[in-house]
Order: sequence, then C-alpha cells, then structure tokens
Amino acid sequence: MRARLINFKNWDILDPPLTPLGRHQSEELLSQTADLQQSADLLVSSPLKRTLQTTIIGYRTLKARLENQNPPKPLAVMSRLQEVNAFPCDTGCSRRELEQVEEFRGINFEALEDDWNSKQGEFGTDPKTVAQRARWVRQWLRNRPEQNIVVVSHGDFLREIIKSFYEPWANAQLRQFIFAHADDDEAELIEFSAASQACAGEMEPTSSASEMLTKA
Repeated sequence: MRARLINFKNWDILDPPLTPLGRHQSEELLSQTADLQQSADLLVSSPLKRTLQTTIIGYRTLKARLENQNPPKPLAVMSRLQEVNAFPCDTGCSRRELEQVEEFRGINFEALEDDWNSKQGEFGTDPKTVAQRARWVRQWLRNRPEQNIVVVSHGDFLREIIKSFYEPWANAQLRQFIFAHADDDEAELIEFSAASQACAGEMEPTSSASEMLTKA
C-alpha cells in the first residue's frame, strides 16, 4: 500500500508528515478495509513518517488486534521499505528523532540501523542496489510464517517490489499479491486480483515521476 506524498514542490522538507488530506484518506482506508483489519496476520511499515502515520490511522484496528493478541505481534518497522530516492522528502529521520514523536509512542524502532537513512550502502539509490533491496523484501515476506501480510510503503519502491516499473499507484491504495513460486530466487509476485482492494486517494506522481516532469 502507498502512503501519500507531499506536493512535489516541497522536496526540501525532510521526512514530512502526512498532509491533512493524507490523514483523511487514511481514515477512509480504515473504513474500506474492515475485513482485512480482522484477518491479516502481520503489519509491516516503512519508517518514514508518512507511512507510519498511514499505518497508525489506516490500520489502527489491525494494529490494535495484533498487539493485543497472545502472544502480541507489534508493528514491524522495516528500513528496507523506505522510498527509493535521496530527496529530503524521501529521507527518513534518525531513530532517536522518531522515538520522540508523540504519535509514534509505543512503536519499537530497535530494528532500525544507525545508517538506515543515509541513502548509502544497502540503502543506496542506484538501480542495482534498489533492485537488490526489493528482492530482499520479497524473500523476507515469503519466508515469514504468516499468510496474510499488510505492507505499507511508497510508490516508487512498491513498483520495484512488484517489478512493474511504470505502473501507477494511487495514494492510500491497497492491492493484493501472491508469490508466483515457492522457491525462485527473485521471489516474484503476481497480482491476486486486477481490481484494487481499496483506494482512498487519487493518482499522483511519485518523486521520480515528479522529477521527470520538472526536468521536462
């Protein structure tokens, strides 16, 4: 699922929060996914503020159910789900800063690496590194014991995960995928249904698409 990005004119804002419209769309998502909120087995989010807020608002019923089950299964914050580009708006805050955000109180950020927001090394923005990161995510998801996992990430990186690089994602859109094979190295995904499972927002350019529009 894709979280809402700010207006592409404001790329210089570091790790911006959801816009008021984005928060409204997340509330709409909550009302559109009642069945999923009761059936999903795991909730995973990118550590950027807008994805965390989308998760907290749009999947609060699921989050609460998983956290209150026995044994509890808290929200998994995964650095490798961060957005592709190195623009400030696609670069996350430090773990310390995230832990100080009141809205994120109770979320465990211990899994975040010290360099998770460096956009270097395994978090680099070159195509090869991004493709390797997406493959790692697919393999991790396939190896999990849960059968129904909700992933909240970003438009450009979601395209990398599903290996459909020009396919648009709307804001607050939920789509369902299954793994094509049990043991292929790429852990490729196929869409379970051609119809969107839920969609509370509209199509908007990602930072990559917006950059191309600006350069044109």
